[in-house]
Amino acid sequence: MLLSRLLIRLVDASRRAALLVVLGGLVLAGLAGWFASSHLGVTTDTDQMFAASLPWRVQKARLDHDFPQFTDLLVAVVNARLPEEADATAAALAKALAGDPAHFRSVTRPDDSEFLRRNGLLFLDVKQLTALMNQTIDAQPFLGQLVADPSARGLFASLALLGMGVTQGGVDLSPYLPALEGFHRAMAGALAGHPAPLSWMSLLGGEIAKQAGPYRFVLVQPKLDYGALEPGGAATAALRAAAAKLPFVADGSARVRITGSVALADEEFASVAHNAVYGLIGSVILITLWLFLAVRTWRLILPILGTLGLGLMLTLFFAAVAVGTLNLVSVGFGILFVGLAVDFSIQFAVRYREARHDCADPAQAMAETARRAGGAILIAAVATAAGFLAFVPTAFSGVAELGLIAGAGMLIAFLCTMTFLPAAIALCRPRAEGRDVGFAWAAPLDPLLGGHRRAVLAGFAALSVLALALAPRLGFDSDPLHTKNPNTEAMRTLRDLMNNPLTNPYSIDILARNAQAAATLTTKLEALPSVAQVISIDSFVPHDQDKKLAIIADANSILAPTLLSHPAVSPVTADEIRLAARAALSQLTPALAHLPPGHPLAAIVADLRAVETAPDATVMAVNQALTEFLPAELDRLRTALSAVPVTLSDIPPTIARDWLLPDGEARIQVTSKASARDSAGLHEFVRQVQSVAPDAGGSAVTIVATAATIVGAFREAAIGAVIAIAVLLFVVLRRVVDVALVMAPLLLSALLTVLVVVGTGMELNFANIIALPLLLGVGVSFNIYFVMNWRAGGVAPLGSATARAIVFSALTTATAFGSLALSEHPGTASMGTLLLISLGCTLVATLVFMPALLASLPRAR
Repeated sequence: MLLSRLLIRLVDASRRAALLVVLGGLVLAGLAGWFASSHLGVTTDTDQMFAASLPWRVQKARLDHDFPQFTDLLVAVVNARLPEEADATAAALAKALAGDPAHFRSVTRPDDSEFLRRNGLLFLDVKQLTALMNQTIDAQPFLGQLVADPSARGLFASLALLGMGVTQGGVDLSPYLPALEGFHRAMAGALAGHPAPLSWMSLLGGEIAKQAGPYRFVLVQPKLDYGALEPGGAATAALRAAAAKLPFVADGSARVRITGSVALADEEFASVAHNAVYGLIGSVILITLWLFLAVRTWRLILPILGTLGLGLMLTLFFAAVAVGTLNLVSVGFGILFVGLAVDFSIQFAVRYREARHDCADPAQAMAETARRAGGAILIAAVATAAGFLAFVPTAFSGVAELGLIAGAGMLIAFLCTMTFLPAAIALCRPRAEGRDVGFAWAAPLDPLLGGHRRAVLAGFAALSVLALALAPRLGFDSDPLHTKNPNTEAMRTLRDLMNNPLTNPYSIDILARNAQAAATLTTKLEALPSVAQVISIDSFVPHDQDKKLAIIADANSILAPTLLSHPAVSPVTADEIRLAARAALSQLTPALAHLPPGHPLAAIVADLRAVETAPDATVMAVNQALTEFLPAELDRLRTALSAVPVTLSDIPPTIARDWLLPDGEARIQVTSKASARDSAGLHEFVRQVQSVAPDAGGSAVTIVATAATIVGAFREAAIGAVIAIAVLLFVVLRRVVDVALVMAPLLLSALLTVLVVVGTGMELNFANIIALPLLLGVGVSFNIYFVMNWRAGGVAPLGSATARAIVFSALTTATAFGSLALSEHPGTASMGTLLLISLGCTLVATLVFMPALLASLPRAR
């Protein structure tokens, strides 16, 4: 056969020029590695992983262009013991970051503006507003004293008035109980040496103050360096450094965490890249162990590892020339290359050992190895490459790049196996084999399987039918968050914020013609079962303003004289505070007789007595704890009581720009209910919204559309790979029976994989779905080796040297995939797990089903 003669000549020529070939290979590897190190980059921009012409990519690009302030964000999430501490920390952080243009392009606080501070009360419903104003009016006796004297001295004077009211008029203290308990906690903490400021925002706002939530946000657009492993790494470090210097962060009262698209992408890539490097190192170490067990001598191990290294360097060179930049998917090609390409070298080396057992002359043994194994390795390499290259035409550009690189890598690995490996073996001069290379212990299994072939084939047929029945239950998890490491700061923070519209990843953005169209569409969207909230520019124009303004005006008419600013008083002293405490005690102590036991006022009396005898430092700490946030809250109350009617034209540009474009188009943001947290719920949420607004975009639409793109791409790739492999085998083998013998175990392994995945409850996702088409290439290699041996007259496949090569090749491949399965990154780990499952099913099909199938056929001639 011409092809066989050409391969024999190629191997023999490499053997005769062994030193030249090996030196040339080493030089070539060095040059290729040097070129790749300076020309092969890595990007974490996930948008580049999909074709730009896809409709959802076009819609996303338009939204990103129209609202650039929402792209490439770092979100600093601030929470603290008290809302005032959170506000102060967020304000100080925003100020610090705005002064660092070297790292940050823009800094905003979406939850803080003069517009919201002045008109915030109008966004409460009438019932809530009425209750709040009544509560504030009830606090008027306190407020009068505190406005005139915002210190512990003024607060103690207010307490004295309360005591007098209880003693003389039977004043009901129930409205004041939360405040009295707060005063006691603040004083008791300071007196015990653990001062903690009192939250006046919580005291005056009550339950309504909690509606703002525990978090404050600073949105930052960092300057990104896509040439770095973490493009936002420098900006994130600068943000952390700025936050660490803030007083409430330094003393532990407040915490700043970082999430957002930039932080998630950086942590994602850092996790994947870290595991890829360590996985590659671990794979090489374990592969060396399997190689020793397979070939038993360093004189063959060293050539195999050298061939593997040369192939990897040349593949890196190809990637640098053909692609230039790796993405989050294609960056993992190194582990896949090691796991797959080493198969060719193992096949060649084991068959060489077999030939040395039959031939004393090394040259003759090398030629015989080329004759026996060269064609099978070529077919396996081309078939595996076809499986990878089937990804190239798909719209999933990230995997298309991986397919191109890995497909070319398989052909490069074959060339290295046929040239560098024979030359390296010739230089290392392995000794002749003194015994049969095959699995002697497995030889009895061949007649056993042959004798029970009908039962074996019937069993696999039953499993295939069961797999086909269960195939519809094979689930796909379309949420990319489920493939990320849940233990990173950005992911933990995001999980905490799932119910906040600002950071909810399951949101949809819609562009309406104008504000009026947005209002009409909002009504339709709010009626959808899966919609939790709809926000548009109209959301910033309060409803029922006339009623609410009247309620605020009534309260202001009562409170305005009380809240009128007074001239600044001189700083209070410790002696003045003790004197005020003594005066308060004279009124509060008689009042205790009119109160039930355990009343908070009794605890305050005990605190005041302790203040009388406390040292100056402790007394001033009590003053600080009680009144640190009081002046700011009084100012906030004055501002809130000055609310005015709001129209669209009153909305400040800093807010309006997030919702209105210069041409009048209006943005609508739709967030989902908790039911959309799983894949089915998210798809239903998107379906419902798109039934009302077909041109909807945003993160939820992107997640669903991305899933459809990926599933479609892999479906096309799998079908294309099967067809390409079948056509290739028919062209080479020229017999339909032989093609069927190769393809039957291949399809069986796929069905067994489905059976195991469904049976274990595992779901496919963005990361692990890559395993299925890739295993087509791996499985076809093993099947080709057995079929080619059968055609050459082999009758005991399990006891042959080919079986030994297949088993140890599978072990090396499993080692590479196993390193992925042990990754801390859930997506990578799920990919490694599914690859191991598929590889195990492939081995079962090849080593159990195939021998039984071959035993059922007439012996090949």
